[in-house]
Amino acid sequence: MAEPRSLGVPAAGLVLLVGASGSGKSTFAARHFAPTEVVSSDTCRALVADDAEDQSATPDAFDLLQHLVGIRLRRGLLTVVDATNVQSDARAQLVSLARSHDLLVDAIVLKVPARVAVERHRASGRTFGRVPVERIVERHDRDLRRSLRGLRREGFRRVHVLDGVEEVDAATIVRERSWNDRRELTGPFDIVGDVHGCASELRTLLERLGWRLERDDAGRAVGAHHPEGRTAVFVGDLVDRGPDTPGVLRLVSGMVAAGTALCVTGNHEDKLVRALRGRRVTVAHGLEESLAQLAEETAEFRERMTAFMDGLVAHYVLDEGRLVVAHAGLKEAYHGRSSRRVRAFALYGDTTGETDDLGLPVRYPWAQDYRGSATVVYGHTPVPTAEWVNGTICLDTGVVFGGALTALRYPERELVDVPAEREWYAPARPLVPTVPEREPGALAAADVLGTRWLDTTFGPRVKVPEENAAAALEVMSRFAVDPRWLVHLPATMAPVATSTLDRFLEHPDEAFEEYTRAGVTTVVCEEKHMGSRAVAVLARDAATAERRFGIADGSTGQVVTRTGRAFYPGELGRCLVASLTEAAAPLLERLGTDWLVLDTELLPWSAKAGELIREQYAAVGAAASVALPATQEALDAALARGLDAPALTALADRTRRRTHAAAAFRDAYRGYVRPTDGLDGVTVAPFAVLAGEGEAYAATRSHRWHLEQVATMHGHPLVTPTRHRFVDLADAGQRAAATQWWLDLTAAGGEGMVVKPADDVPVPGDGRRVQPGVKVRGREYLRIIYGPDYLDALDVLRQRHLGRKRDLALKEHGLGLDALVRFVAGDPLWEVHQRVFAVLALESEPVDPRL
Repeated sequence: MAEPRSLGVPAAGLVLLVGASGSGKSTFAARHFAPTEVVSSDTCRALVADDAEDQSATPDAFDLLQHLVGIRLRRGLLTVVDATNVQSDARAQLVSLARSHDLLVDAIVLKVPARVAVERHRASGRTFGRVPVERIVERHDRDLRRSLRGLRREGFRRVHVLDGVEEVDAATIVRERSWNDRRELTGPFDIVGDVHGCASELRTLLERLGWRLERDDAGRAVGAHHPEGRTAVFVGDLVDRGPDTPGVLRLVSGMVAAGTALCVTGNHEDKLVRALRGRRVTVAHGLEESLAQLAEETAEFRERMTAFMDGLVAHYVLDEGRLVVAHAGLKEAYHGRSSRRVRAFALYGDTTGETDDLGLPVRYPWAQDYRGSATVVYGHTPVPTAEWVNGTICLDTGVVFGGALTALRYPERELVDVPAEREWYAPARPLVPTVPEREPGALAAADVLGTRWLDTTFGPRVKVPEENAAAALEVMSRFAVDPRWLVHLPATMAPVATSTLDRFLEHPDEAFEEYTRAGVTTVVCEEKHMGSRAVAVLARDAATAERRFGIADGSTGQVVTRTGRAFYPGELGRCLVASLTEAAAPLLERLGTDWLVLDTELLPWSAKAGELIREQYAAVGAAASVALPATQEALDAALARGLDAPALTALADRTRRRTHAAAAFRDAYRGYVRPTDGLDGVTVAPFAVLAGEGEAYAATRSHRWHLEQVATMHGHPLVTPTRHRFVDLADAGQRAAATQWWLDLTAAGGEGMVVKPADDVPVPGDGRRVQPGVKVRGREYLRIIYGPDYLDALDVLRQRHLGRKRDLALKEHGLGLDALVRFVAGDPLWEVHQRVFAVLALESEPVDPRL
């Protein structure tokens, strides 16, 4: 009995089974791999010819096989090719395919005696047409033996040879992840930019980050640990140019050895290793400093540091694939891959092949085109300050050139830096920003077009698909107000979880339970006005508008819809802004600001939705008011004549219910209609103070605070108060009273209420994903949304899918807060507008508009 052999194969890559027909490759594949992982030449032959033994279909079958293999490799999946693969040309095509996708490839050779293979063919009844089985098997066996001599030189990572039936049967498979795949490490991480021999600054930075240094008997830092269990990650270029390369290597290698740090290699480590190994390199760009400093160390230290640097990988994939660290960055197609070109990109970036006037390589700004889902953290090219670009950030802030040593706390996204103690090395050229400088107020279509990933401080990372961006640009460019007023668009509101109570689709109990599970102790229930959501941007005067918003046409604000359009153009709009600014005067004084951004509802609904009411709701109501009574009259007449069939009676009863439902439908939408003439009859219900000078209140204050502030506006005739009540979720009596309040509101014609955490303040990087608010709508309002007879279809409506709508609410909320924070901080308008634009773009997502 053969000893069991464990065969390591790449967890993501290509495995070729090599052996004569009848050697047991298909049986081996079925035993060790999932059916979806195996691409079989016989199966492909059957797919293209309806006959797995039709040898004439072999060319087409292998075209299909290579196509399937290519798709799987592009997706980074383990792929096993079940074919004879005994000829070098066939293997070369597959090896080349794996290399084109930057994945590893192994071979497993099933070396089975020819007589065994022939016997298996005869037992299975499989033939090769007129060609004897023996001749085919002998040819395969001959090709295999000829291949074995040079198989290991064909580009395989490993070649596993199983010699004989017993070895084949005893083998086991172990899937080996690549060295750069550390997805299981979820942090938190402190990612440190290029150190370049600045050991003193590194020690200072680590201590500022909360690390505790460990020293040897000579007082040298040889390691560090963090009391909170954080892991350091170094982006490479530890060496060269600076005053103490050995000190940096001693500290970082000690941390890596102790498991408290990871480190990727940089181009300077790569070159230093080659120099220390005695290879010919050009001694320049600070290499001479490292060699001189290391010459003063012991031979044992030099050898140990050489081995440490030589063993560093080119990049790491961390945090379940959400984080990638590479010295010079890495485009998405290379994440987790292994090849020379992946390593070259990770070490040197994407170069154009040209050199500049100083003889330095011209690098392509790959980050500006990056659209991947993973955050990429890198260094290599020194920049004045670390800046986020499409989910990537460069941490090389030129400490050795007199700049700073920068670290990124992940997942907190907090930057921490320490200044250089001096300029240790004169830069060959001035540090340039990652993103070319531009006018702060300038906007460009390139800022928003194409598929784009946006990071938000208060919500999840957001993908804006290309098609959504195009639709949003159409709206923004044709209908929106001056973008300088568009510092915020409100998020969609998440619906409460579906209720199971009789005759209810939505109910406050579900909102209370949701927040209780999330750890919220007190909520506020706010009356949900049936109007049109409006963002009011108000400046105290024209001078403030010009100073803070760059608007010099004399206007002092805008009241905009959820799509960025003005509610009222021209003079009506100016009058609305003036009246609302007058109402907000006490609030401006109270907060000590010359401008405000308010979240409001403009009432009544009919003021801006008159056409929708007439064409959609009123049309249904009118048709029902004519058709249903006539139908009822005919059915009643038939029953009066004695036609008392069960079906007729049931139809009459159903028609009677529908008549009552139609009347309720008309009453429901008419409750939100009242006459207006210009601004006469129009009111505004403010419920949140989003931002003012120096503070984005939406990101720093609780809902309780917001309601206290807007209460100062309630005496003005333009303002409609937002009724509300606070509920201690641990108090069953308060919950019951709030539910009754909701029932009374909705019975009186109100839309419903919005339930929000009362005292919670948004937390940057909060992973709880707690909804900022959920809407609980009343039964009669839902009759407008779902139709007059919706209560008869509750079983179907309870199957509605809320996940995408609730996910959109979180994403848009994070984008909206981020836009406000950036505007208040004075960030360039284009950065603010990217977030505002993304909110509008996400509204194009295919979500049921009734939710």
